[in-house]
Amino acid sequence: MLLVTRGASEGKLSVPAPSSVRLTPPSGLARLATEVMGTTLAELRQALSAIGRYLTAHQLSQEHALLRFDGQYGTGAVLADLADFSFVMRGKDYTVLDHALVQARLHLPPDQLHHRPESQLVRSLYDCPDVPVGSQGVHCRVVVATHPAGKKKSRVGVTREGVVYELFFTRLPQQGFTASDVVEMYLHRGAFEPTLADEDAEQDPDRWCSQSSCGQECWQIVAQWVWNLRLELGHQLHPDPVRTTEFAPACSSVHEEVATFPSPSQGYGPPDVALPWKAGRFSGRDFALQPDGTLRCPAGQSLVVHERRPEANGSLRVVYAASIRSCRPCPLREQCQWLGSATKKPRQVSVLLHPLVVGSAPLLWRDWSRRQYRRACIQLLRHQRVDVQHGHDSEVRAAPSPPALSRAQRAHYRLSFAERLARNARASSASRPSITLFGVPETFSAFLGLSAT
Repeated sequence: MLLVTRGASEGKLSVPAPSSVRLTPPSGLARLATEVMGTTLAELRQALSAIGRYLTAHQLSQEHALLRFDGQYGTGAVLADLADFSFVMRGKDYTVLDHALVQARLHLPPDQLHHRPESQLVRSLYDCPDVPVGSQGVHCRVVVATHPAGKKKSRVGVTREGVVYELFFTRLPQQGFTASDVVEMYLHRGAFEPTLADEDAEQDPDRWCSQSSCGQECWQIVAQWVWNLRLELGHQLHPDPVRTTEFAPACSSVHEEVATFPSPSQGYGPPDVALPWKAGRFSGRDFALQPDGTLRCPAGQSLVVHERRPEANGSLRVVYAASIRSCRPCPLREQCQWLGSATKKPRQVSVLLHPLVVGSAPLLWRDWSRRQYRRACIQLLRHQRVDVQHGHDSEVRAAPSPPALSRAQRAHYRLSFAERLARNARASSASRPSITLFGVPETFSAFLGLSAT
């Protein structure tokens, strides 16, 4: 969960202090897909309830929370449970690609080109602002990322005709976040993978430690609790202020970009066509955009793209034209063309793509370091001296003779948990040990409630 606050200018958001909520699916090998999805949705509702209580306790609204989900949650059933939360997730319902709105958008020029410095992969981003997802038809913003398929099969996305398609679902507004911002939110600092990689290297929370699923999940909970405790103690050692990173630079004006870029960095808005030029005549709005990227005229004929022309104000004009062989015998020619049957040219329709209006302020990310505080805590523990002293019993007892052991006691893994606890229990008459820590800073000991000497 990333807590966000409304920025000071034009819809941009600034993101302070992220804290993560990891949804761990239950272990088990033989599970049906429906059972797994049902369990996942149940855990998701519990997590959303916990996040709602957290926001209420800190007097924050749901609009100040941004949730990031992995691909296993990218279905319409999950979107229906998110209510008013803003989210960023990778979609796995690739039937969305067959929707007419998405297919029509894929045949237009891409909104942006996304390139990460550590990779040579360049993604073309297509922003679809309102698309129904899933059987329930939940409307959300869909960002389609495409790139050419390589020699190896892509592990993410679906490959169709030599092109890899990736889906990203979000509820972030276009006026505050561009398509590239949405993808970066998922792939960059909002992602769990870098954090979990550090956790696996330092604590190994996925190690096998129990024969039952409950014991394994208990170990994962303890490992994550220790992880959070290290972060909190590290903040006490180094109470540094929150650092601010310019996650996305400020968007320059469209007129400045026309001279250097073929398309504006913020993408394009919905297609716009001209109004009727005479009463009773067909306008561009009467020509419906088809999933294959063509226009369909009222007579049922197709118009294909003949020209893409950049305008001086940063807009992109896409000119569609029909075939003269289709226009000459058309019975609707008098309503369609300027001179009616005397026209010697086919019908053309001009579609104008205006630059998307996005806030000009930069997108700021506020957080703490992922490694510095944990390593500071571990470094302190490695240089500490710990003395443990056991008190002496008032009565000196003779050492009892060792009792005879049963086969179950020798093979201790056969004992029940009640027998193990009874065997390892400390006697009530035993003296309390004394633990002394040396080299603990005063602020650190005051936070832990230790008595300093």
